[in-house]
Amino acid sequence: MDHTAPPPFDPQLDAAIRLDGRVAIVTGAGGGLGRAHALALAQRGAQVVVNDLGVSRDGLEAGAAIAEQVAETIRRAGGQAMASTASVCDPEGIEAMVRETMARWGRIDILVNNAGFLRDKSFSNMTMADFEAIIDVHLLGAARCSKAVWDIMKAQRHGRIVMTTSSSGLFGNFGQANYGAAKMGLVGLMQTLAIEGQKYGIRVNCLAPSAATRMTETLFAKDELALLTPERITPGLLYLVSDQAPSKMVLCAGAGVFSCAQVTLTRGLYMEDGPTMAEAILQQSRKIADRTRDIVPYSGFEQSKKELHTAAQARSGAVTRD
Repeated sequence: MDHTAPPPFDPQLDAAIRLDGRVAIVTGAGGGLGRAHALALAQRGAQVVVNDLGVSRDGLEAGAAIAEQVAETIRRAGGQAMASTASVCDPEGIEAMVRETMARWGRIDILVNNAGFLRDKSFSNMTMADFEAIIDVHLLGAARCSKAVWDIMKAQRHGRIVMTTSSSGLFGNFGQANYGAAKMGLVGLMQTLAIEGQKYGIRVNCLAPSAATRMTETLFAKDELALLTPERITPGLLYLVSDQAPSKMVLCAGAGVFSCAQVTLTRGLYMEDGPTMAEAILQQSRKIADRTRDIVPYSGFEQSKKELHTAAQARSGAVTRD
């Protein structure tokens, strides 16, 4: 069996995760990872809006036909799909896409924020125009699309939003200051939207893919690229949009391996007030950074409450100050 090939498209696939009656918008769905997402969502029964402006790797050239090609692939296999060439950088275009989707199918259940392009350079050689362009498409584009569907999902009391983050944002990569900033910004956006959407049945997560696409084809050896297929990422996406989806998860996926990245908080130390507090932090920096028994606060407010609790205990003598 060829493990690098995607499974055959079958809209009647018998599987536990079914999306029948759900309507999904996938941005950047004309090729690579977005295409794999769109096909898999349709295979599980979703009606899919295939959104892609058709831009080149650097976002400078457009070829709008690719969205329709993916939509036609879904329709030929018996699924339901429509193409959209709206740019995620164009608020009016996004609103028009959402209106057309609602007119056709009456609801929007899933938004996969996947559109983007690269303009990699070292920070010394990067122009602010290149920096701002990447922030605009990745971070602001995802925010615009999420805003456009948010009230619809609230009214339905059901929604699934997935942000496409990256190891470049989570851990950094040389030459990707713009991309990394945008991708970590998406994690922050996800964290807050997940909290705000909880009582409305809206679950918001991040997917951090390592996939062989035109954006990564120059970064890996050929044998590595053979393992990093988009089809090995998309099962994670299906989990994140399912009825059983979590919320506030950063799911990393590549070569069939799935793991979670988390922003954690160390136990911390209380420092006495005084003119040498900075020196005390320097002296105790290893203990402050010690990840033994670190935690994942649910919110920024919870982190502040944890710090106040630790300070109160220290002041009362309930805990040691070392």
